[in-house]
Amino acid sequence: MPQGLSVRNEIGRLRTVMLHRPGDELLNLSPDSLGRLLFDDIPFLAGAQAEHDAFAQMLRDEGVEVLYLDQLVAEAIDACPDGRNLFVRRYVDECGLGGCDALQGLVREVLLAQPTTVDLVRKAISGIRADEVGESPAYARSLADILNVNGSEEDGLLVDPIPNSYFTRDPFTVLGSGVSINRMLSATRRRETLLGDMIFAYHPSYRGVPRWYGRDLPFHMEGGDILVLGNRTLAVGISERTQSAAVDVFARNVLWGGEGTDVDRVLALLIPRKRAFMHLDTVFTQLDVDAFTMHPGILGTLRVFELTRGARPGEVRIRQRDETLGEVLAGALGLDAVRLIKCGGDDAIAATREQWNDGSNTLAVCPGRVFVYQRNQVTNDILYKEGFEILEIPSGELSRGRGGPHCMSMPFVRDEL
Repeated sequence: MPQGLSVRNEIGRLRTVMLHRPGDELLNLSPDSLGRLLFDDIPFLAGAQAEHDAFAQMLRDEGVEVLYLDQLVAEAIDACPDGRNLFVRRYVDECGLGGCDALQGLVREVLLAQPTTVDLVRKAISGIRADEVGESPAYARSLADILNVNGSEEDGLLVDPIPNSYFTRDPFTVLGSGVSINRMLSATRRRETLLGDMIFAYHPSYRGVPRWYGRDLPFHMEGGDILVLGNRTLAVGISERTQSAAVDVFARNVLWGGEGTDVDRVLALLIPRKRAFMHLDTVFTQLDVDAFTMHPGILGTLRVFELTRGARPGEVRIRQRDETLGEVLAGALGLDAVRLIKCGGDDAIAATREQWNDGSNTLAVCPGRVFVYQRNQVTNDILYKEGFEILEIPSGELSRGRGGPHCMSMPFVRDEL
């Protein structure tokens, strides 16, 4: 049984990581629901699973312990008194049925009828179609009940799936020996944080760890915007998905959090608010002690702010840094200089294309040895020529969800540098 959390950098030897294998939630995507569910295309499930299985096996081949989200949530539910009923009650409250009491009752019945706790969690992630609860309006108490069950108002879905779940980086973030339970921007992703909340409230290995942020706070923040750079430094993106007010709260908590975090400095990076950039880790990830890959499109638009402890308890001092990004990073990490390696190199079309397919979204298994998507051949060749050891993941289907190796992984334990 795994025990505890410890993540104080982005590149130390990866020991334990959490993934989510894509499941039936992808079968509940349709052209009518793509926009609402934050997809641009529909991945082929069997292909996505084969690619994800290859990723998981490559991690194991590197000596990494691979944990799975659905299994951890199930173990947390089983460790909680009356856990199945508690989880279902919380899930139904958040699944978007509003005041339709009859429909809520039917959803509870579908979930509680699952034979095992893992099946229950997987069903919660895959969503519930209208035809799974029958088409008879005999039980209905409102027009909304009838129309929702018949599927005529929307697209045949009674409860939306949670198809972004295989991007485990976003709903919560392990930092030091604690965790940030994030508040997702889109309603379609907020139930993902309920899964994380169950793990860190009830799982025997993880309950009671320090929390640096809460899913009930009013400001949006997502884990793809948080990078644990090391040398007591975090980078946090202010982006399409993370608000500056969330960074204020998060920075105060980690800077003054006491035991469980060693952070002295938070670098807030303001990046363009657009879907192509989405999160900080889609344009910027760490490869080695002194090396990062980045999308050149953020240069010239980037503003960097440094947040540190103030003189009084709980106070945070903020100053804008006017140096180049490379100079700021080198100073924060105690280095003379860092290397910023461009996604796509100097080819503007390749840079845009491969950044769209997460060419900058790498996962280091140890310093200089990184997972990348196979399809980003221009960027991968540049990294190879720069001396990095490249582990290429097959990516024809996984990449359709707009997230790469960094997005698909949540480290639980890394070695310190």
